[in-house]
Amino acid sequence: MIIGSISENQEIEKRIAITPEVIKKYKSLGLDVHLSKNYGLNLGIKDEEYEQLGAKIIHEENEVLNLSDIVVQLGMLSDDKSSLLKESQILVGILNPYNNKDKLQKLVKKKINLFSLELLPRITRAQSMDILSSQSNLAGYKAVVESFANFEKVVPMMMTAAGTVPAAKVLVVGAGVAGLQAIATAKRMGAIVFATDVRMASKEQVESLGGKFLTVDGAENLETEGGYAKEASENFKKKQEDLLFETLKKIDIVICTALIPGKKAPLIIKEKMIDNMQPGSVIYDLAAIQGGNTAFSEVDKVIEKNGVKIIGESNILNKLPVSSSNLYAKNMFNFVENLFDKESKKIDIKLEDEIIEKTLIK
Repeated sequence: MIIGSISENQEIEKRIAITPEVIKKYKSLGLDVHLSKNYGLNLGIKDEEYEQLGAKIIHEENEVLNLSDIVVQLGMLSDDKSSLLKESQILVGILNPYNNKDKLQKLVKKKINLFSLELLPRITRAQSMDILSSQSNLAGYKAVVESFANFEKVVPMMMTAAGTVPAAKVLVVGAGVAGLQAIATAKRMGAIVFATDVRMASKEQVESLGGKFLTVDGAENLETEGGYAKEASENFKKKQEDLLFETLKKIDIVICTALIPGKKAPLIIKEKMIDNMQPGSVIYDLAAIQGGNTAFSEVDKVIEKNGVKIIGESNILNKLPVSSSNLYAKNMFNFVENLFDKESKKIDIKLEDEIIEKTLIK
């Protein structure tokens, strides 16, 4: 059997799904690896490096898709590429089933097996495949680094003969994987960190990292059985709004990470709150691509309102493509290995396996 991957559209995606360190792992399963020409060149990985490890470099992308039994990618293939997929082929990636519903249903009708890894269940056995955790972890770290680079003051407290510079105050909105990493990174860099989340289970995690959890009076526990956040009631939103309005008066940097799977990102930082912030403050909105947690957020732009910088990012992991590709490729291998029957050396789509059943697009 052949597993293949073609280059992504590098204007929007610099990560890759197969790195050199997973080639031998695929070979150990009995899979041949086919990659398009210059597949990893944007990350400094030459075709020769892949070939030395046993991968085959194919000049034409269409041929890779034609020959492969399994195709692994970052995102959804373009329309012209996905039209080349044939019955019984397998496509694995971050297929964004909420936005690509019609495209995916056309492929399902062609009897192509589609697996979208953002649908992985939050169970122990799936942790090594969890692309949301591995990629969000890096995103949370990088958001702090980027926001600090745009903040025109010192972050840690500094005591000098000329006087004391106070530590910057950071608020992290959303204490999921990205938020928790943002808290840990900001704390390590000397900031005073606050955090808020609709899931009460986050309080202990935030405090264990040295952050202060902002609790809404009479807070509901808005957590799904799968461990994700769900939409808050209007009453909760009003209480959260009042709390944030007062808190943001003293905050220097806000990192927004709050997302609800399959829905527009909740608008949390309203216009009147931004008007209340100190000039020179920075808001970094990781949710901008899904509508943003902040008023005025625009994808891949820096908007300034009343001296407050609001930074939106479409894909922050394009700024960490090597590290994020390495983790993604390992997640992908672990998922493919779970699909693979080692005795028959064939793919076995067992719907009784919760991981397979939850990620398969039907």
